[in-house]
Amino acid sequence: MKEHTYEATILWTGNKGTGTSDYTSYEREFTLKIQNKPDLFCSADIPFRGDGTKHNPEDFFLASLSSCHMLWYFHLCADAGIQVVAYIDEPIGKMIQDPNGGRFTSVVLHPQVIITDPTRIDEANSLHQEAHKQCFIANSCNFPITHQPTCISND
Repeated sequence: MKEHTYEATILWTGNKGTGTSDYTSYEREFTLKIQNKPDLFCSADIPFRGDGTKHNPEDFFLASLSSCHMLWYFHLCADAGIQVVAYIDEPIGKMIQDPNGGRFTSVVLHPQVIITDPTRIDEANSLHQEAHKQCFIANSCNFPITHQPTCISND
C-alpha cells in the first residue's frame, strides 16, 4: 500500500481588530498556501457571511471531485487508445443544513467529451464508471456521486 501526504497552510486574514469577539465581528477571508504554488484568496460562501467573489471550501470540494474524475477518465481513455480532444464538466453539488450541521447529499457530474473516433463513443461513455471507481476523492465520500456524460466525435 502506498501512502501520500498533502500539506497546506490556511491563513485567516479576516481579523478586523477584535478577533472573533462575536459572530459579526470578523470576516471569513483566508489565504490558502501550498508550497511552490500560487496563493489562493478565499472566503466562506455567501450564506455563511463570506465574500461571493472568492472561492470557498464548497467550491473546492466540488472542483476536487470533478477534476479527480476527469484525470482518471483521461488515464483510462489513454490506456484504451481513445483520444480525447476536449472536455468540460459542469458539476452540481447539493448540500443541506440541519441542526446536526451541514453536509453534501449528492453530486452530479456532467462531463461533455469530444473524441476523435465516432465508433468509440459508447466505450468512451462507459469509462466514466471506472473513472468513478478509481477517483480518490469520490472514494472518500459518503453520498451518491452520479454521472450524466455526453460524448461526441469531432470527426
